[in-house]
Amino acid sequence: MPEFTFVDQPDTIAPALDASPHLGVDTEFIREKTFFAHLCLLQIAVPDRVYCIDPLAGNPMQAFWDTAFSRTWVVHSARQDIEVVFQSAGAMPGNLFDTQIAAGLLGMQPQIGYAGLVKALFDVDLPKSHTRADWSQRPLPDALLDYAVEDVEYLLPAYELLAERLDKAGRKEWAEQDSRLLLDESLYAFDEAQAIERLKGARNLRGRRRSAAERLAVWREAEAARRNRPRQWILRDSALLDIAQQLPSNMAALRAVDGLPEKLVNRAGADLLAIVARSAQDENDYRPPPAPDEQQKKLLKTLQASVKKCADELGISPELVASRRELSALILSGSTESRVFQGWRRPLIGERLLQLL
Repeated sequence: MPEFTFVDQPDTIAPALDASPHLGVDTEFIREKTFFAHLCLLQIAVPDRVYCIDPLAGNPMQAFWDTAFSRTWVVHSARQDIEVVFQSAGAMPGNLFDTQIAAGLLGMQPQIGYAGLVKALFDVDLPKSHTRADWSQRPLPDALLDYAVEDVEYLLPAYELLAERLDKAGRKEWAEQDSRLLLDESLYAFDEAQAIERLKGARNLRGRRRSAAERLAVWREAEAARRNRPRQWILRDSALLDIAQQLPSNMAALRAVDGLPEKLVNRAGADLLAIVARSAQDENDYRPPPAPDEQQKKLLKTLQASVKKCADELGISPELVASRRELSALILSGSTESRVFQGWRRPLIGERLLQLL
């Protein structure tokens, strides 16, 4: 295990990061009791040391962030790590190399985990005994710190091996392109308008009931973000749907909704009734997306066959070329904004799919 330093004053190590153009990065966070992920530890690997940075100490971090964001981050399965950093710092690195993406483009197991990658590249078995730990506790036990260090110990050596192999295969730019897609801020934007999409069962509602569900979902999303509590702690899905179905017009009717806590009725009952009232005369024209017809099903199979042929020739998983969901969306929407028509995919498969479409 490399030497590591626990850092509770992050700005003091900014100069130590200048010498390394690449940083191995991992995060530890908790989100079971919050709406936003709570960053508890940030591990930064440079060639000869690992820094375990404590963002909970309350000390300045801006100089650290400025320096760290100017480096290329090497992260495994980076989406959640980038999200929690973006929520915490309001910014993200300028460049990213995702070792999971790189491994997939070399024909390794799709969505390979970090431990699997380390085993495949270095024949080292990493324990995964602390995945459910409370990373907010202080001081952190030595066992947790050792685990945190192991999570970044092999990132820079893995980058060197993967980058070399990708370069030989002519695919390094592919990995860099796909990694950069994870730096799109819109992926992590807080969008209340999309709240209804997370509500299972809402697609069965029509008219004013659909409108009520949409407004209630937006209210819950905003309330969960404001109070930084999980959505289900604010209002359970089943109770939200029952309100939308029953459209209560007074407190007595609202209290009769099954599973609605009395505390919530007392605190926010007037808001919930006002939402329902605004929806009472709203004949929402929502219709769920139609099921694909036989012609579209046939076209989907044709697209999938073309993607599989391309993937087989490349020696990678078809999902890395274009997923079934992406292909279905192409057929239903006709949009050309998909990643399939961008970057390395366009000449290899995008142009062919456009012809078939």
